Amino acid sequence: MSFNTISVIGLGYIGLPTAAMFASRKKNVIGVDVNQHAVDTINRGEIHIVEPDLDMIVHAAVTEGYLKAVTSPEPADAFLIAVPTPFKNNDSTIPEPDLSYIKKASEAIASVLKKGDLVILESTSPVGATEQMAEWLAAARPDLSFPQIMGESADVNVAHCPERVLPGHVVRELVENDRVIGGMTAKCSARAVELYKTFVQGECVITNARTAEMAKLTENSCRDVQIAFANELSIICDRLDIDVWELISLANRHPRINILQPGPGVGGHCIAVDPWFIVSKTPEEAQLIHTARKVNDAKPQWVINKVKLAIADFLQANPTKTVKDVTISCYGLAFKPDIDDLRESPSFNIFSSISQEVKIKILVVEPNITVLPKNVTNATLVDLSTAKANADIHLMLVDHKEFLNTKRPLGYVIDCKNVWSTR
Repeated sequence: MSFNTISVIGLGYIGLPTAAMFASRKKNVIGVDVNQHAVDTINRGEIHIVEPDLDMIVHAAVTEGYLKAVTSPEPADAFLIAVPTPFKNNDSTIPEPDLSYIKKASEAIASVLKKGDLVILESTSPVGATEQMAEWLAAARPDLSFPQIMGESADVNVAHCPERVLPGHVVRELVENDRVIGGMTAKCSARAVELYKTFVQGECVITNARTAEMAKLTENSCRDVQIAFANELSIICDRLDIDVWELISLANRHPRINILQPGPGVGGHCIAVDPWFIVSKTPEEAQLIHTARKVNDAKPQWVINKVKLAIADFLQANPTKTVKDVTISCYGLAFKPDIDDLRESPSFNIFSSISQEVKIKILVVEPNITVLPKNVTNATLVDLSTAKANADIHLMLVDHKEFLNTKRPLGYVIDCKNVWSTR
């Protein structure tokens, strides 16, 4: 059964590129998003996010009539759900996943489902979320049958296929990367493979829905644990007066050692989030994963304390000055190099905390944004040369390409990314 019309629910950093890739293969694609601004922007052939090459693909797809954006679902042959899966806003020490966006998306598409449709959950989710989605769909459409009851003979097929792409490289990786396909039945998996092979050149590896969900969580939890080791090592080395960058370089000369680089924390909507989905399901068993999360979540406060110590040292060396006379430059706010995404960014959280707690003048260099968020106070967005020339304390948070191979500034330097540390 062919897929003539494909609907993508959620037009963010994953949904929009996915919709654009299907449309680039001459498939009719209906993108759905509750954000009217995003819908209007896309329908003009423009994009509301920053992702290399995506603007050209979207413009061509809209101009040629293969992609349109709407705020309410319309009938299609396949539905891909790519909505957020944040945490519930409670006081639990272990964050609890919030599946309300998936539930709302499921209920929204339920009214337009028909026999023969395929529904794929792409949102990174805790184990069991795909089965839960199928239950919500079945409750909304009792006239249709679903895999959890009818198995291979179900009217609607359901699968999970997590995104596995790197921001800044999404367009290329959507095509080239292998995909993990977890259908609720063998038929569900086979149909999902048929759909993704519209543009995916990588291998589509078939498993079950629960294993597919766990695969994405495992990938990011592994990275989180490795980064936690590097971050903890940086704190230990600071206490022992050892250059952590030199130490890691020396240790990595061993043929079976590959220590990652430390930083100000861990950010983004995947590595900083996904391990909690495992911990929330198995809190007694996920001891190492839980500890890694705590180590990485604590690193930003360690950086903030280093800034406070630098301010104290500066004031001691300049007794005629007060805190109001101190200027700090923050280099980078995004959660990783060379993107504009501030979500779950430890660098932005460090900057925000300094802004609120210390009340000093802050110069910000973030080459990938044009304005600071509206709730930011006592900070100014400036270029690199201005920041380096006019600050007493320099805080390197993100190793954007614009910062590399530049001269170390004068004054107090806190370098979280080894851009200037060894120069």
